[in-house]
Formats: sequence, C-alpha cells, structure tokens
Amino acid sequence: MKSKNIPMRRCVGCRESKPQSELIRIAFRDGTIKADLTGREPGRGAYVCGRECFEEAVKKKGFARAFRCAVKTEDIEKIREIFDEQR
Repeated sequence: MKSKNIPMRRCVGCRESKPQSELIRIAFRDGTIKADLTGREPGRGAYVCGRECFEEAVKKKGFARAFRCAVKTEDIEKIREIFDEQR
C-alpha cells in the first residue's frame, strides 16, 4: 500500500520546510495581502509558522520577495491584528 504524501511548504520567516498543515497561509491577490486561515483563498500564497516568523518575514522583506511586489503597510497591520486576536 502506498504511503500518503504530506505537502511541505517553506516558511518565509525562518526559511524552514514544514508540513503545510502546521503553517499559516498569507494570500496575495489584486495588490493586497491577507491572512488565509482556511487555506482556500485564491491568489498566490506564502506561509509562516506564527507571529515571530511573520515579524521576521516583514523585517527581511520575505513577503515582497515571495509575492514579487511591494507590500502595503496597512495590510501588514491588519494581519498583525489577526495574530493578536488569536492569542
């Protein structure tokens, strides 16, 4: 019997590969980014492990690199609020 394939994704903050189910997806579509907690939003996606990796990705411009464009500050602030609500 075949073993089930586990999809792996790389965190844009710490750059470690982890199973997709352990990461939080950040979706980019129509020039804006938002947290995709369901994993089903359309658009290009980047993944982070949590709040610390999110802040590291912002600091090192990981989202700009992943989405190949500049990221708006107000979008970053909206995602920070979502992380604050989850605590």
